[in-house]
Amino acid sequence: MTLGEALAAARGRIDRLDGRLLLQYATGCSHTDLLARPETPVLAPALAQYLEWVERRAAGEPLAYLVGEAEFRGRVFQVSPDVLIPRPETEVLIELALQRLQAWQAAQESTAAAEQPAGRRPRIVDLGTGSGIVAISLALEFPLAEVVAVDLSPDALAVARNNAGRLGARVDFRAGSWFAPLAGERFDLIVSNPPYIAAGDPHLALNGLPFEPQLALTDQDEGGNGLACIREIVAAAPGYLTTAGCLLFEHGYDQGAASRNLLTAAGFKAAQTHPDLAGIDRVSVGHR
Repeated sequence: MTLGEALAAARGRIDRLDGRLLLQYATGCSHTDLLARPETPVLAPALAQYLEWVERRAAGEPLAYLVGEAEFRGRVFQVSPDVLIPRPETEVLIELALQRLQAWQAAQESTAAAEQPAGRRPRIVDLGTGSGIVAISLALEFPLAEVVAVDLSPDALAVARNNAGRLGARVDFRAGSWFAPLAGERFDLIVSNPPYIAAGDPHLALNGLPFEPQLALTDQDEGGNGLACIREIVAAAPGYLTTAGCLLFEHGYDQGAASRNLLTAAGFKAAQTHPDLAGIDRVSVGHR
């Protein structure tokens, strides 16, 4: 079978772009090769891999899991079914965190920050790091910071550690549930993209979500509203923040008001919710 025939075999079964990308991954060819030399024969092992991937993609398995990687903020992260696939909405969380880190740095450099220890590096913790996209992005884009990342899943931490090593990010990975591995520590910034889909939500059966780790998607609280993990994080966060510290977390499109209420009830000041690029409530922020 040739490259052109392989592409034709997937036509009508999966998205055309998915078919092209899978063929490129399976054969090592480029898009130019597909256009200029469609008559090129496909070696048997590559063809077998490609046809298997087409079957799995047609059954709904996400492309990122098939090829083992996904792009986020211009970097390629390895992914597996042990971690969520990176989504562009999470970039809002990182951009907001970077804004606060830059403000922290400016304050450190001003005379108004004289009471702070000279040369102190800001400390960040990413709760529920998954593949590490948030912690690693912050470590690479604000290298002055000390970054800690926590996850309950040893398999997720293995993926995150591998990503940090490949991308050259200095991150201190810890195993445990939320704040459990952080006793006695304080952070200038706590960030998290916790599970926030309500258990039993029909969206969990759509768009490849059945293939993603359910523990990272939903709080498993039957009959709840998806806020159990957020509630736990917000309640405990003040005990792990510095005096001027800040908590930022991602949440569902309809959880902005509830998130602000939780922040205010926990003593946070100026609770705000920020939209993603689609204008949907995505990240809530509270200052200690």
